[in-house]
Amino acid sequence: VKDTDDAEVALTPLDRVTEALEEIEDNLAAELLVQLQSSSPHFFEKVVIDLLLSMGYGAGDNNAGQVIGKAGDDGVDGLVNQDALGLERVYIQAKRYQQENTVSADAVRSFTGALNVQQAVKGLFVTTSSFSKQAITTAERVPQRIVLIDGNTLSRLMIKYEVGCISKKTL
Repeated sequence: VKDTDDAEVALTPLDRVTEALEEIEDNLAAELLVQLQSSSPHFFEKVVIDLLLSMGYGAGDNNAGQVIGKAGDDGVDGLVNQDALGLERVYIQAKRYQQENTVSADAVRSFTGALNVQQAVKGLFVTTSSFSKQAITTAERVPQRIVLIDGNTLSRLMIKYEVGCISKKTL
């Protein structure tokens, strides 16, 4: 116990506040994932689109992204324009999985096929869980540029861009 007390004494007040903020952010990220995992597929897809628009895709046009996930969507859940004119598009696959259910290489290959149908060269595969090593390798080897966003990265981006939460830091 004494070692812990000595370590805490060695921390500056700013260090202690920084640690507390990191703990709060970790808890918020975990809570966001739980909420996303229990939401409807349409809600999850909408959150992903909202996040991309908040990150600057669509050149500030809030109508530059759309959820298209439904029966007959050809394996694409959404799309977002990279520019104001919609000349470049990013196609999105969103998998709302529980933490223990990882995305497989087969799912990435299926998304690659969906990108081929759309004649697309860019894709974003987002999940609330994680990707298997084979899925990561597959995404690196296909001709399209596919970016993989796992649950941890997704929740951190949501916090950073204030999608689904509002951050206030006052010291």
